[in-house]
Amino acid sequence: MTSPEAQSRLRPTKRRGSPAKPGFRFGTLPTDQAWLSTLPFLLLEEVNTPGTVSEARSVLRERERASLEYYLRPLQEKELPGREELERHVQEKYRRSYKPNTLRGTVESGKQFLSFLREIGREKLAELNRQDIEAFVERQQDRGMKPRTVKTRLGVVHAFVRFLIREAVVDSKILDRKIQVKLPENLPRAMDPADVRQLLCGIERTRDRAMVLVLLRTGMRIGELLNTKLRDVHLEKLRIEIPQAQKNSVGRVVYLSNDARDALRAWLCEREPHRTFLFHTQGRGTMGYAIARVLFQKYLVQAGLQDRGYTLHSLRHTFASEMLNAGMRLECVQQLLGHTHIEVTRRYARLTDVTREEEYFRAMEIIEKGGIHGHYQLDPELQAILEEKKLLRPHPNALPERPETVPGVGGRAD
Repeated sequence: MTSPEAQSRLRPTKRRGSPAKPGFRFGTLPTDQAWLSTLPFLLLEEVNTPGTVSEARSVLRERERASLEYYLRPLQEKELPGREELERHVQEKYRRSYKPNTLRGTVESGKQFLSFLREIGREKLAELNRQDIEAFVERQQDRGMKPRTVKTRLGVVHAFVRFLIREAVVDSKILDRKIQVKLPENLPRAMDPADVRQLLCGIERTRDRAMVLVLLRTGMRIGELLNTKLRDVHLEKLRIEIPQAQKNSVGRVVYLSNDARDALRAWLCEREPHRTFLFHTQGRGTMGYAIARVLFQKYLVQAGLQDRGYTLHSLRHTFASEMLNAGMRLECVQQLLGHTHIEVTRRYARLTDVTREEEYFRAMEIIEKGGIHGHYQLDPELQAILEEKKLLRPHPNALPERPETVPGVGGRAD
């Protein structure tokens, strides 16, 4: 329930020239911690006026974080062993300005870990041992969790245990040898060029075509694009500024192709000018990921591509693959994608190594034409290298430390 004080702060407004509808004047929305606890109530309201609750939610997320109590609320439901320590761990992350998703993930995974400890009879965290962590990982795997999910939750547990070690709650020997979960090294899922053309031909709505083209030509994450504001777009410079990346919180600049610029220009002529965010839905200040995903799936079905396994993130993979195929250096692609480590970007090199592909088909053409005769033998260059290494091998008999004196010719040694 919303407190009377919080409700009194929400003053209804009316749109000029339109029937009266309930809404809230955005400039009057407070940002103190007490009011933020009422935010879930506001999200349920049906508001269609300028300055909607969805806009309020997005701007408040930038101007003021939710209170610490908001994140700790799921821990109040049950009595768990080590709940106080987990709350202090979350408080430490909150103080260090971790992202909301990280805080929620810490609480959720930590809650599951503590619930598991209670199930196996651990009453205090001082009783924790390495076998308990391994058993928790096996429980997650038995539940059918994907390896990446298990690895993420294990990372939360590792961070929590390191906190307990600093607090002298558990012995540091627990993490002497870190528990690992091996992930499959899957190749990125890029779209075939013919499928891209088929997809774009079926998108007639101006907003949706602009959204897909921007994702395809910039490599932006869908969350980054949906959080892009109008002031971040510079059509005359063919660039979009991302003040803070979605994953690593590092800002970057991406560039627009001519077709993406033209599509954005057409959308800017149709969009509601008072909206803060670049993309929005009718009656709302922004567009959510769920809506964007449903729209993309709809266009895949229209193009007959619903069985190809494509997602919105496939547009980002397609961008990276096409850039590397066009000869762009790996370091430049890394900066455009916003990857912290170049090893992540290097996955696309395995997918788009044109030189390796050309070498394969050149060799296979010789094989298919019967150009190989006689017995198999080593490559001449490799054979020469091996012979050189053989000559440079150390002598089996070690030389004496002090050479013996050799008598001179025609005389004896002095």
